[in-house]
Amino acid sequence: QVQLVESGGGLVQAGGSLRLSCASSGRTFSSDTMGWFRQAPGKERQFVALISRTVGSTAYADSVKGRFTISRDSAKNTVYLQMNTLKPEDTAVYYCAATRRMISAAERDYYSWGQGTQVTVSS
Repeated sequence: QVQLVESGGGLVQAGGSLRLSCASSGRTFSSDTMGWFRQAPGKERQFVALISRTVGSTAYADSVKGRFTISRDSAKNTVYLQMNTLKPEDTAVYYCAATRRMISAAERDYYSWGQGTQVTVSS
């Protein structure tokens, strides 16, 4: 079973930046498409971004396009989420997850999840 551990969350002012990291313990990292999701208080978890296995194609939720960038380092088995121009509405617990699908924004397709890291953006 792949274990995912997120880090890098914290408190930041609106307009600031954070970089989240997600380290994978599995030997299947290169075979997994990696996604980031987030869940704000009282709301359902939602897709944020993904980076595909093999070719590294990326996809983003409309709400973060142009502000967030997902990347992966196969040598470190780590996926990153660079978040710029943060807004108060970005406040949420951020989760990374792994799927064997090439491209999917659906939670049900992800087989392993991290414990989450809190991001709080103050106005």
